[in-house]
Amino acid sequence: MVSAGSEVDLYNQLQTAGLELVDCSVVGANKRGALSGICLQKVQTRDLIQLFVNLEQMQSAGVPLLDALADIRDTTGNDRLRDILTEIYRDVSDGGALSESMALHPKIFHNLYISLIKAGEDTGDLSSVYRQLIKYLKWVDDMRSKVKKATTYPIIVTIVVLLVVVVMMGYVVPQIVGFLDNLDQELNIFTTSLVATSEFFANPLFHIFGFGVPGGLLVLSFPILFIITLKILRKSSDDLAYRIDAIMLSMPIAGSLIRKITIARYAQTFGALFASGIDVIGALRASRDTVTNKAMLEALEAVEKYVQSGSSLSEAFNACGEFPSLVVRMIKIGEESGNLTPVLDQVAEFYTKDVDEAVQGLITMIEPALTGVLGIVILWIAVAVFGPIYAMLETIDI
Repeated sequence: MVSAGSEVDLYNQLQTAGLELVDCSVVGANKRGALSGICLQKVQTRDLIQLFVNLEQMQSAGVPLLDALADIRDTTGNDRLRDILTEIYRDVSDGGALSESMALHPKIFHNLYISLIKAGEDTGDLSSVYRQLIKYLKWVDDMRSKVKKATTYPIIVTIVVLLVVVVMMGYVVPQIVGFLDNLDQELNIFTTSLVATSEFFANPLFHIFGFGVPGGLLVLSFPILFIITLKILRKSSDDLAYRIDAIMLSMPIAGSLIRKITIARYAQTFGALFASGIDVIGALRASRDTVTNKAMLEALEAVEKYVQSGSSLSEAFNACGEFPSLVVRMIKIGEESGNLTPVLDQVAEFYTKDVDEAVQGLITMIEPALTGVLGIVILWIAVAVFGPIYAMLETIDI
């Protein structure tokens, strides 16, 4: 599949690629099945890294931009990216700038990439911009892996623990409860609470379409329902989104991790933009687009306001209250020495290392915590079951 304005345009594109047009047809709404294969193939961050690596190498070697785009288009293994590069090639050959052509595909090329490439076009130094983009995208890919590691592992362990508890309470314990009822013994508080919990997990709480929904299924689906509810609430109101994000930041361990990841992404983005020749205000404004937490966004918006009012960058970072004094001091030294770019790289490296340590600490803490919860449940079941049995044995005269 190739995007073209007309059959003549398609013929010209294929001729440029060294191909002949044999037959063609328009893909419309009645051929969504054909489109789905391409739509499902996403353009990953690593595809973009490879794209900019190739562009940087060809730019450094003196290869014209159109020839570079054609070569990369013909060699890429991602069908969707190939079609997008075909459109970019056509737009550039018609006289458009590379940044303008990429801006027509906002789902693939973020505003940050467009700003960097436009800065390179203005200065005539696209090679250094490509290098900045490669460095930034590699950092983003690495950070995304850390975030995925910080969230996936705890979720999997939590689901396993919940599944074990549900199976024990919904299927194993009810059989034991039937045995305890036949003992004709007065049950202690551990046993009565276990019986009540088991009934909650095993018995239907309500019916949907004639199907009884037991408490165990509700407990298993609670994390998913909770996340969906949070997303709906965040989209329903900006005030609610701000309150939810503020609560998330105030959480003991997860809040600190969210804050560090946000600041790390913000610092890395700002450093890449500033190093590419974009002015401080423009770099700060574009960096805010990477922040999704409303409470953090409010604090970082203050940085731009302080700089616009005449404050230095270090004073603005210090006033917003989200940057450690060590980072503020590093930026101040960079401003005074006129060597701010490497200092910003050090700031980004500082937060990246901080995030890595926070992720490892979170994973190290969650595993024994959930194991302890599972151990307490098993101990509770053991005490509740064997307590009445021992009480019965004590009443037997030998």
